[in-house]
Amino acid sequence: YSGHGESGGAFADGTVSNWLSQSLAVFRHFTHGRQILVGSSMGAWIALRMVQELHTPGENRIAGLVLLAPAPDFTAELVEPALTKAQKRDLAKKGFFEEPSDYSAEPYIYTRALIEDGRNNRVLTGPIDTHCPVHILQGLADADVPPSHALKLVGLLPADDVTLSLIPDG
Repeated sequence: YSGHGESGGAFADGTVSNWLSQSLAVFRHFTHGRQILVGSSMGAWIALRMVQELHTPGENRIAGLVLLAPAPDFTAELVEPALTKAQKRDLAKKGFFEEPSDYSAEPYIYTRALIEDGRNNRVLTGPIDTHCPVHILQGLADADVPPSHALKLVGLLPADDVTLSLIPDG
């Protein structure tokens, strides 16, 4: 995704829709036949949205999903409920707020566009039918994505073969 890792661009310019579009373009250009999508954290959200977009006649190419500490709808489910008054003020006035990252010297920058676009890409609003087996790995000690979030996702996958692996010290 643009703005992540070694990819070009700035995270602050990204939205779920942009990253989904990029992922679909790469998938369609570089893969053939049935594929297993692997997504970690926000990548699991993108993978679930990809399944929705790719489940059309002639393009049902997803053979399975592996989701690591899945964070679908994290903007609405995990970020927005925890916003402080100062963060809400910064979103309204500046269009973004910053949060320290445990993974980089650079802070996370959450923009109003990311949060608003996240609302348009929610997947945890009702049953999710992936039409394939799903394996979820979730650490019980995960400080960023609580295990309850993975359990909520599992509860919305009633039609699929779902395996949830909980890692006690993960």
